[in-house]
Amino acid sequence: MIKVLVVDDQSLIREGLRMMLSLYDNILLVGEATNGKEALQALEENEVDLVLMDIRMPLMDGVEATKRIKEKYPNIKVLILTTFKEDEYIFEGLINGADGYILKDISSEDLAKAIETVYKGNVLLQPEIAKKVMGAIKGISAKDEKEDLRNELTKREYEIALLVSEGKTNKEISQILFITEGTVKNHISNILDKLDLKDRTQLALRMKKL
Repeated sequence: MIKVLVVDDQSLIREGLRMMLSLYDNILLVGEATNGKEALQALEENEVDLVLMDIRMPLMDGVEATKRIKEKYPNIKVLILTTFKEDEYIFEGLINGADGYILKDISSEDLAKAIETVYKGNVLLQPEIAKKVMGAIKGISAKDEKEDLRNELTKREYEIALLVSEGKTNKEISQILFITEGTVKNHISNILDKLDLKDRTQLALRMKKL
């Protein structure tokens, strides 16, 4: 029997989840809370295996509540309920230890499967949410790569690399930066050596990925 605590500030959502969970013999609703603070209190009073957690709530939101739950009760699973409007919280919630994310319009059958999956120790992300998470990860990776590149190249080299990615010729770059074409050529040679690239085409492609 999987003991579940439902945390959501909207009574209609809690009622809907209550009805959905009642359809399954292997899932037992042991408590309800309207915010993160109440959830922490409920965990002190009830034996809980999994928390169905809303994100946007007064007093303490789901992201902060997840962090505190995982710090105090590392074995309790947290499955977060979300909407597309709350996707900015998804990555933060995962960092804080959430075991999965599901959309609030999930069917009762898929909800039961999600609870079972997370209860068994697996991380669950519905396809729609997984796309957003991957997008966030790619964004962070690109940001890190850009920062690494700034540290690896001098300020002037970075400026020239950007202009190369815009398709500027050595002559155009020299006119923009008020330096000689020979200086531009030397800088590009240094950039290619530092980044282990063969030519300016590879450099342009590398910069466009940022």
